[in-house]
Amino acid sequence: MLSIKKSDYVVIISGKEKGKKGKVLAVNDKGRRLLVEGMNKVKRHLKPSKQFPEGGIIEKESSIHISNIMLYCKKCNKGVRYRNHIVEKNRKVKLCSKCGESL
Repeated sequence: MLSIKKSDYVVIISGKEKGKKGKVLAVNDKGRRLLVEGMNKVKRHLKPSKQFPEGGIIEKESSIHISNIMLYCKKCNKGVRYRNHIVEKNRKVKLCSKCGESL
């Protein structure tokens, strides 16, 4: 089970998109990969179909391995490690390990 969830804000720490920030759109637990909004764009060639009658080349996001991203803390203004904190009986919250801000 991955610790990063959909709609978390992350920063990319390696690869061609290094240093860029974005929101997580989807998480693939099995492959340990995730889609980040606007990052790792690839071009795909499509044959004409009912959905795309013209066909052509489209640009879409490709997945990024979880080891290449970190959660982003807005207060620290950088990618950070985090710790889990139990707020209520069955509710956990991620906190920045440096400043203690809720992620």
